[in-house]
Amino acid sequence: MSNFELIVSIVNKGFTSIVMDAARSVGAKGGTIINAKGSGAHEAEKMFGITVQPEKEMVFIIAPKDERNDIMKAIIDKAGLNSLGKGICFAMPIDDIMGVALGINNPETEEKKEENTEEEK
Repeated sequence: MSNFELIVSIVNKGFTSIVMDAARSVGAKGGTIINAKGSGAHEAEKMFGITVQPEKEMVFIIAPKDERNDIMKAIIDKAGLNSLGKGICFAMPIDDIMGVALGINNPETEEKKEENTEEEK
């Protein structure tokens, strides 16, 4: 079992820098941004008789569980539904994590590294 969470934020296109600045201000190390498109009926707009789905961006941030709430609150304060970003944010547990080098250290991985270093001596 990992001590990390995946925080997912979905905001209007162009607001990811606000999301990342807010997240970094409370300890997030980085994130991944993916372009997306809304598909909810309430999101569609008619322009010149053509239905247009607004473009969205998704921000994925891996963070320690104890930092999750602070990061999510900061994101919603700056880019939540009551802002121009119209963002939502949710988190999911991560069962295991590998290959992340963003300053986040998995205690189990660190123990294995120490064991390997001692064996090499």
